[in-house]
Amino acid sequence: MADEQTGVLEQINMQMDALITDTSVPKNVRSAVNEAKAKLNDAGEITVRVSSAIYALDSVSNDINLPAQARTTIWNILSMLEAVKQ
Repeated sequence: MADEQTGVLEQINMQMDALITDTSVPKNVRSAVNEAKAKLNDAGEITVRVSSAIYALDSVSNDINLPAQARTTIWNILSMLEAVKQ
């Protein structure tokens, strides 16, 4: 289970990195994704870290200026985080 969780977290980190470096994504969204990534990779209980990351991403997932592909990526990240949380 721990190995599977580690693999999912690596995928999430890669997708977050792609959003952070995508210049078509608004700066406030990239900042929120960067904050979520930092919270996810902090030390501490995994459920707390995942919940903090979900909260940070959820706040920008419906940003009106968000390109469609970035919105889809954020929703995908959110669903993977929810799966890790359970």
